[in-house]
Amino acid sequence: MSIPAQPAIKPANPRFSSGPCAKNPTYTLDALSDAPLGRSHRAAVGKAKLKAAIETTREVLGIPADYKIGIVPASDTGAMEMAMWSLLGARPVEMLAWESFGAGWVTDVVKQLKLDAKVTVADYGQIVDLNAVDFDADVVFTWNGTTSGVRVPNGDFIPADREGLTICDATSAAFAMDLPWDKLDVTTFSWQKVMGGEAAHGMLILSPRAVERLESYTPAWPLPKIFRLTKGGKLIDGIFSGATINTPSMLAVEDYLVALDWAKSVGGLKGMIARADANTAVLETFVKEHDWIEFLADDPAIRSNTSVCVKFTDDRITDGAAFAKAVAKRLEDAGVAYDIGAYRDAPAGLRIWCGGTVETADVQALMPWLDWAFNAEINA
Repeated sequence: MSIPAQPAIKPANPRFSSGPCAKNPTYTLDALSDAPLGRSHRAAVGKAKLKAAIETTREVLGIPADYKIGIVPASDTGAMEMAMWSLLGARPVEMLAWESFGAGWVTDVVKQLKLDAKVTVADYGQIVDLNAVDFDADVVFTWNGTTSGVRVPNGDFIPADREGLTICDATSAAFAMDLPWDKLDVTTFSWQKVMGGEAAHGMLILSPRAVERLESYTPAWPLPKIFRLTKGGKLIDGIFSGATINTPSMLAVEDYLVALDWAKSVGGLKGMIARADANTAVLETFVKEHDWIEFLADDPAIRSNTSVCVKFTDDRITDGAAFAKAVAKRLEDAGVAYDIGAYRDAPAGLRIWCGGTVETADVQALMPWLDWAFNAEINA
């Protein structure tokens, strides 16, 4: 069979990876010229940059003034593990997982910390029964499943009068979804997701309830230096004003500051959410118009607007994983979409990043190419 002709228009930016994600559309390396390279992060200029990153994060995300925001090492993983190692063990624990990173936090808590946690798991594309969660326990969950395309619909399931802490991995949700800070005691994310920042740095956000736990509870296990948030029973407050635990990259910090300024220029959090929603709407229209493709998350209420996962449903496909890989390769070889294969542990399909740094025009330009790649592969 013949392969159809390629579409005439390509996305201006073919970077649809779910992490590290696309830089903002106005980004240039020249924007980093003010980075204090070769200077100590403890010098006045370094402290000022780190403080600006913290307080501009607070401003854009609308984080309450009495919440602590810290820049920590090892990306979102480092922030989550720092929180779990430091806070868990004081009360019963309930772990919620609907994708691979949530499953990873289960492994940390059950196999590494060896806590007798209640574990509730949903298949890829689904979510657990949020109304059945016991918030007398400390509850650990991801807001948006980067590898499954499933997100929490809202914070209504979290009671205001909860006894336990909520520990939320929000790494592909922050700056794209409206996070209810009064319902979240610990929140983590990384710069390389929705903001298109550089990797290796994480953000740790603590409510007053989380700080109270840190200052009143000592875990039964030893804590490595990189996880220690208290000294002498008191929070190390410097961590949350720019005195980082280890040496940060001032180039990466500058990159994040540039991303924050851009986010403010497009309307802040509301503008970023609107951009992600518009990108996802393009895919929703495409899926409705083509009977060979479906969302992995079939319920729109829990469907991500950043890491959008789709699967092929054509009966002619005999090896779903091989077919999806071949389609992704065609798109990459054509220079129209990079790194959009499904996550290695997820069901076969594609994962197209729709966060706010992606231009809607590029998602629109990708759709005819997705149609082309499918038909080229099915007829190969």
